[in-house]
Order: sequence, then C-alpha cells, then structure tokens
Amino acid sequence: MRSIPTDFDATVVADIDARLVAVEQDNDVRVPWAIESGSRAWGFASPDSDYDCRFFYVRSRKAYADLWPSRDVIETPLEGLLDVNGWDLRKAVRLAVAGNATVGEWLRSPWVYRGDQQFRDDLLELVAAVTDPVRLRRHYLHVGRAQWAHADEGAGSVRLKRVFYAIRPAVTLHWLDTNSGVPPMNLDELLAETVVPDDVRAEIADLRDLKSRTRELGSAPAPQAIAHWTEVTFAAVDDAFRAPSDGLRARATDGFLSLVDRWAPDRP
Repeated sequence: MRSIPTDFDATVVADIDARLVAVEQDNDVRVPWAIESGSRAWGFASPDSDYDCRFFYVRSRKAYADLWPSRDVIETPLEGLLDVNGWDLRKAVRLAVAGNATVGEWLRSPWVYRGDQQFRDDLLELVAAVTDPVRLRRHYLHVGRAQWAHADEGAGSVRLKRVFYAIRPAVTLHWLDTNSGVPPMNLDELLAETVVPDDVRAEIADLRDLKSRTRELGSAPAPQAIAHWTEVTFAAVDDAFRAPSDGLRARATDGFLSLVDRWAPDRP
C-alpha cells in the first residue's frame, strides 16, 4: 500500500524509502507501516514544512522475550527537511492504552510511504478496542491547550503554526462528541464530519491559505472567532485523570501477541 501526493519532493521521498529499507536491515525488524505525519498530513503545510515520516516496526519473537530488551524507538539522523523515526509495536500498544492519540493518527494518515493494509486494519481495530475515550479526550485537551497558550506573541499577533496545532485538537474534541472509534488525522476530514461554526470555518480557511504562503514560523493577527471557540472548547473538557483498567491492559496484551505472531520478521 502506497499513497504519496504529487507535490511531495521526489528526492526526499526516495531518501525516506532508502532509510526504511536500512532500518529493517540494520535492526532486524519489519516495518509494516510508514506514513507522513505533521503538517503535511494534517492538511496545513507551509512552503518549508519538514517531511515527518513515522513508522511502526515489529521485532522478532525472541527479541520480545529478551531479558535486556532494545530501545523501543528507532531514530534516524535529522537532515534538512527530513525527519524519520518510528516506534516498536509494543510501545505503540502501550501508548494507545494510556490514551495517547498519536498511534491512531499514524494509522489514519492520508499519506503512506509503505504499508500493509491488513496490518493497519488489525492494529487500528486493536487501538479502537483498548482506547479509553475519556483518556483520549484528555490527550487532545492537553495538546491543544498547550499549543494555544504558546501561540500568543503579544500585540494581537499569533504564531500560525501554534494556532493550527491548537485548532486540530479542538476540532477533534468536537468530533469525539458525536463519533466513536479513532479520529481522522487530516483537518479536512475532521471538519467534514464535525459541526463547526461558520465564522470559525471561515477563519480556518483564511489562515490556512496564509500559512500555505508563509514560512513555518510566520505570524498573523489573532483570529477572534477561533480564539473564542477553542477556549470554550477546552474549558468544557473534564481534565480528571483516569488510569487504564486491567481489562483494557489484558485485551491489549492479547492483541499485541496476536500481532507479533502475524508480523514478526521470523514468522514461518
């Protein structure tokens, strides 16, 4: 499975492909899913946005039984616009149980460098089954609220990058009010499936057009409708902590072992 937009730099994409091959060979792992994350996948890239390739990898059965396990992250060097790193399947499942939304987002990225659709579907099903909606909402609240707090540059100006990093969690929180399962990653998909005030939609469209023509750290006047809407949205979310239940952890363990049986590099 591969889905790459025509406006991606072909040289960068070739470099990403080469890195993924090297990751498998150098670390004795399988990479069944590698996607674009960040603003290019979220739907509000700037002219100088990085290429943020993220992937899941699966180790051998023996590696998962090792008394001295390897790191659960594989990172490659940051070079220019290129940022490529990934998570061990075990880390991904544990984070999903903890309420981290990133795992589900990677599985729902619109841009795929390489991927097995069956792996994506299997892991997406497991993530949906072990994710506590309350903890998921708390994740988006903390991400959105932190980005909005750092967007203000004073004198009525805001950093466009921070504003969009706050908008997407806010829209996702409203998506979760009326939908179940794993939310879309892309802002357009979220907006299409969510009730958002017309004035907020208009400001989002204007800001996205501006950001598409502005360097990554560009600024603009604070959007009043977005400011009010996001602040009201974040204020309405319950911030109480809730630990994962033993039932979710048991289900996650069973699902993880099943995925290892099917996707470990040493499978029959």
